[in-house]
Amino acid sequence: MNNKFIKINGARQHNLKNINIDIPRDQLVVMTGLSGSGKSSLAFDTIYAEGQRRYVESLSAYARQFLGQMEKPDVDTIEGLSPAISIDQKTTSNNPRSTVSTITEIYDYLRLLYARAGTPYCPYHDIEIKSQTIEEMVDTIMELETRTRLQILSPVVRGRKGQHKKIFESLRKEGYARVVVDGEMYDIEDVPELNKNKKHDIDIVIDRIGVKPGIEARLSDSLQIALEKGEGNAVANVIDGEDIHFSENFSCPECGFTISELEPRLFSFNSPFGACPTCDGLGKKWSVDASLVIPDDTLSLNDGAILPWRPISSDYYPNLLKQVAEHFNIDMDQPFKDLSKEEQDIILKGSTDYLDVTFTQRNGAQRTRTIQFEGVLNNIERRYQDSPSEYTREQMAQYMRETDCSTCHGYRLNIEARSVKINKRHIGEAVDQSVNDALQFFNDLHLSEKNQAIATPILKEINDRLTFLRNVGLGYLTLNRRSGTLSGGEAQRIRLATQIGSMLSGVLYILDEPSIGLHQRDNDKLIATLKEMRDLGNTLIVVEHDEDTMIASDYLIDIGPGAGENGGEIVAAGTPKEVMNNDASITGQYLSGKKEIPLPENYRKQTTKKFRVKGAKENNLKNIDVDFPHGLLNVVTGVSGSGKSTLVNEILYKGLHKELYKSKLVPGKFKKIEGAEYLDKIIDIDQSPIGRTPRSNPATYTGVFDDIRDVFAETNEAKVRGYKKGRFSFNVKGGRCEACKGDGILKIEMHFLPDVFVPCEVCHGKRYNRETLEVKYKDKNISDVLEMTVEEAAKFFENIPKISRKLETLLDVGLGYVKLGQPATTLSGGEAQRVKLASELQKRSNGKTLYILDEPTTGLHSEDIRKLIKVIQRLVDNGDTVVIIEHNLDVIKVADHIIDLGPEGGDGGGEVVAHGTIEDIMETKESHTGYHLKKWLNRNHQEVK
Repeated sequence: MNNKFIKINGARQHNLKNINIDIPRDQLVVMTGLSGSGKSSLAFDTIYAEGQRRYVESLSAYARQFLGQMEKPDVDTIEGLSPAISIDQKTTSNNPRSTVSTITEIYDYLRLLYARAGTPYCPYHDIEIKSQTIEEMVDTIMELETRTRLQILSPVVRGRKGQHKKIFESLRKEGYARVVVDGEMYDIEDVPELNKNKKHDIDIVIDRIGVKPGIEARLSDSLQIALEKGEGNAVANVIDGEDIHFSENFSCPECGFTISELEPRLFSFNSPFGACPTCDGLGKKWSVDASLVIPDDTLSLNDGAILPWRPISSDYYPNLLKQVAEHFNIDMDQPFKDLSKEEQDIILKGSTDYLDVTFTQRNGAQRTRTIQFEGVLNNIERRYQDSPSEYTREQMAQYMRETDCSTCHGYRLNIEARSVKINKRHIGEAVDQSVNDALQFFNDLHLSEKNQAIATPILKEINDRLTFLRNVGLGYLTLNRRSGTLSGGEAQRIRLATQIGSMLSGVLYILDEPSIGLHQRDNDKLIATLKEMRDLGNTLIVVEHDEDTMIASDYLIDIGPGAGENGGEIVAAGTPKEVMNNDASITGQYLSGKKEIPLPENYRKQTTKKFRVKGAKENNLKNIDVDFPHGLLNVVTGVSGSGKSTLVNEILYKGLHKELYKSKLVPGKFKKIEGAEYLDKIIDIDQSPIGRTPRSNPATYTGVFDDIRDVFAETNEAKVRGYKKGRFSFNVKGGRCEACKGDGILKIEMHFLPDVFVPCEVCHGKRYNRETLEVKYKDKNISDVLEMTVEEAAKFFENIPKISRKLETLLDVGLGYVKLGQPATTLSGGEAQRVKLASELQKRSNGKTLYILDEPTTGLHSEDIRKLIKVIQRLVDNGDTVVIIEHNLDVIKVADHIIDLGPEGGDGGGEVVAHGTIEDIMETKESHTGYHLKKWLNRNHQEVK
């Protein structure tokens, strides 16, 4: 029996309450429950941590020092564990050299494919470069029609300046009679004097011959001589036909472009053999952006069109600009956009003309010097590169951004690697395709018989991996997409696809919400993938809130009943049907339909006010116009990769932000955004951390800690001691413990074991010194308050409205289980986003704010989503506008205005499939969202009012 279960006894990690459970092996097991109920504590911090620890302990002491060993979790026993692999959302690499194709190993196979089956072409003449024997050259000529007349030429000069008299003299002495110079035939004695300043081509006429049987030996001798004189190159000049170029080297017979032997390392942008020398294989360069230098081209030069050259501490650059304009007769009062292209180029890129410039020295004396004007863009670039002042470099960096490398055009590779092609595409173009397009490309490859035999096993590996990526809903991703730009859900599904490709069995996989960022349409593919991994003989434990995944599971574990201290127990466990029939399980009630998030009684009506994006065409957006009605709950949805984030984050947010605050954010491509006059504030509530250090926490971020410190400073004890508000901060000297600098913990580095964090011996983890901790409010010191959960603190401070109001907002967004002093680094992306949302809820609204949220339901149970929707509706009830990017059907169904993008992802997306009310979406046949919305509402028997 033990072989059929993972038996856990006495799990007490974090908030787990000494639980015992038997988890069936070789099954798809889903763990669910409210946010903070203890799912991750059981799955990752107990089961995975113990599996990893046991594996590392089996290694030698020498090997252990190089591995990050995990601490032993707080559990009595775990039996039946297999080797464990965690596929979570926190493993995305920010290395700019890491791409989708390198993570999945597709690029390794592509390098092998191009090295073994690729054909090099001259990048300048598009001539196939190949090494040929003399026999092959003779055979090629003999395939021409009988009686074809031709000349065998030896190219001795290609594209070189000079009169080349010595070459002609040498040829004359060697007995050659004719030469072809720049395409014209001459007797060697009659060659005209060449212009020494022009480039010339010179060929020796080795032989003149007609094609007929029996000339093979003569051809062979002639070609041999031509190759010797032409350094391995020869030309068969067919009279009244096309030239045939031959080479016994890997070089272009026209220009001599050479390529080294084709090896996989030539196609690696991480190797000096393949990387572009300009960008070192990154594909991007940090360069000056003219749109940041001239943010408003309706201004004239006198009005300060050149932003970095406006007078600040010195008039040097404004004076220089004035003298340049006078020299070139440029009107400084004319809007910059109305200047001629030539005049704009002089200002921005400089001129080779010399001009006398007068400037004032520090001693006040005037000095004149002659210069070539370098141009504003070159000036900023030079000052950024060469200035020893960090301040100057920071100032110049404001006008720069990443752009494609001008040498390799973003492909990362040198010209040799880009000259090798398969079906007219080099390897950089092959990975510039989406997964779906790449599958089509490699399935349609037409190779020679020899290359087909070489490529077949390589193509199988490539196609298998591409198919796995498509099957987990990532068909829209381009293969050269940087891994740092992937969402947590995308990165996790890539690792999932990679694991399927490894074909392991007998492994315990633990996944953290793989459905995040996935449209309902693609969910079935993901579930099928999970079942495929299970059928290979693996155990899958999936922490998940998605209803489809829960219903498809073999075994469902509901942890709760609440969050934090109120969670940590097994509420229900069994098949999905058994959990549905368990009245104690909130999850079961939502799955069975006994409990549901209700539709709004009435949807808000549209007004004439709206934010309108016109001509959006960044990434895959197809020049679309989109309206976001003011004062409504707007939801932007669509299949993964359809363009939602590009439209909302890159265009709407950055475009309005730039117009509203005159910021230096660079929005995506669009023609115009209307409606900024209805706003005085725009707030992007994303899932980035609320702080980068453990010192940041929910109490400090929301500002409630300031109010709490005020309360302690007002106590009688604090007044007697003369303690001010700053005494109760752990970030400054005075009240904090100086032994740990207010951290409460010390890191001890272990040589063979993981780093150990121990409570500070002086303050015992309380962060403050003894004197500060002696000041109490209602028998609690400041450290005790930081250890309280939000829920506990709300009761404790219920009589202080200022604090109570702020804590209520944290409760409203479902964060009652989080401790006030919990380090920001331990919060998930969804928790960080809800802390930001709570912080915004505290502020008074005037109805002129636009809130943008990107998948706020990440990591939320249906019960938590119900609370979240209530909070979001509160924002809209205040008259503010909310725009949410979301796939969750519960959020979509309560929206006043829905914008459905698609119809597919990647190149197949970028269009507005449907927009309007929930009925409008459901009535649009092309809308995948509408189809799933209708199906889901019918299942739950909900009717739109």
